Amino acid sequence: MPAARRKPNPPTATALAPDMRGSAKWRAIGLLTVCCVMALSVWFSSAAILPILERQIGLSASWGALSTSAVALGFVAGTLVSAGLGLADRLDPRRFFMTCCFVAAAANAAMAWTDPAGLTTLTLRAIAGAAMAGVYPVGMKMASAWADGDRGVLVGLLVGAVTLGSAMPHLIGVFSLDDWRGTLLISSALAAAAGIAVNAVEIGPGYARATAFKPSQALAAFTHRPLRLANLGYFGHMWELYAMWSWIGLFLAASFAQVPGFEHADYRAKLATFAAVGAGAIGCLIGGIFADRLGRTAITSAAMAVSGLCALTVGFLFGANPILLTALCIVWGVAVVADSAQFSASVMELSEPELAGTMVTVQTSIGFLLTIVTIQLTPLIVDMVGWRYGFTYLAVGPLIGIVAMLRLRRLPEARKLAGGRR
Repeated sequence: MPAARRKPNPPTATALAPDMRGSAKWRAIGLLTVCCVMALSVWFSSAAILPILERQIGLSASWGALSTSAVALGFVAGTLVSAGLGLADRLDPRRFFMTCCFVAAAANAAMAWTDPAGLTTLTLRAIAGAAMAGVYPVGMKMASAWADGDRGVLVGLLVGAVTLGSAMPHLIGVFSLDDWRGTLLISSALAAAAGIAVNAVEIGPGYARATAFKPSQALAAFTHRPLRLANLGYFGHMWELYAMWSWIGLFLAASFAQVPGFEHADYRAKLATFAAVGAGAIGCLIGGIFADRLGRTAITSAAMAVSGLCALTVGFLFGANPILLTALCIVWGVAVVADSAQFSASVMELSEPELAGTMVTVQTSIGFLLTIVTIQLTPLIVDMVGWRYGFTYLAVGPLIGIVAMLRLRRLPEARKLAGGRR
């Protein structure tokens, strides 16, 4: 009986000369970053069209929260299935990325012909979220394959791409005006284009099979103190991040509408929202650069301190000068995600090599489940206390995260972070 053929690993750039490898690296990272920006534009498409649907059909903020939460829940399910079956290892990552882009694009586009307040829409959002499990994590792995002492920067670039992609529907909404279907269809077209373009991304020399998901060993994320503290930092970060991204657009639209004589408030609110969320891409890059040089606990603590203060104070500018409010929201947008990539990098550095895949899966899954809580909770709190205090409770997350990361900093295991830079 002939021996079974083993499927070859995707081609790598190991055979390239050092000078050629450098140009290949940044060409691949650049294209991969663009692909992630386009593909992730489907994530917050429902949040971007919520103000329009509120005006046109009276869709409630609570239903909008369910739609956004459905994406997160789908992403968690998709991540667990992908990790459990080893799909990112068994398949060429570019083909897997492409297929998931096409699925996400189809599900997002189909929403244009369904009842926005119907269960079919929630199902389609969940499908789009599940498909993102083959885009965001796979993109991170492809970027890490090019790492050479600059993992923080590369991972930061990819998270920055996710951030800019999450902001894209708000920019698309500026051009599609009150046509909510146009926003869905344009973001779907971008995701489909990303699926085609990713096939031109070269695979880096460090590409290797990731550790398979091991549910039986997942408890190490909570029983091993350094990992537990790093995860608590990440959970505090996630408590704030997606609630801010989900509701900042509606907050700005409501605030601008309160300003007497402020013309084209809806149009300007969309631009301000894109600027606030999209500015996080700069924060990710800056965070990655300084985390590699100054340490992960230092940068994550500083970023959470700034974002927590913004969550506490932004409501006091509700209805005030739009320029001042937008400026504060941009600062918040930079800080709220500047630390994101560094939590994943920390868990990988603190884990045993054979458990790294499991630990990152556990961290991501619980973190995104947590976002569902705050996405749902925010409109309820706003109904009770108004926008002035609606975001203040989010500061609890950064506070817990700062305490966890500063405690981690004092442990001897923290020297494993960023080459000894805690």
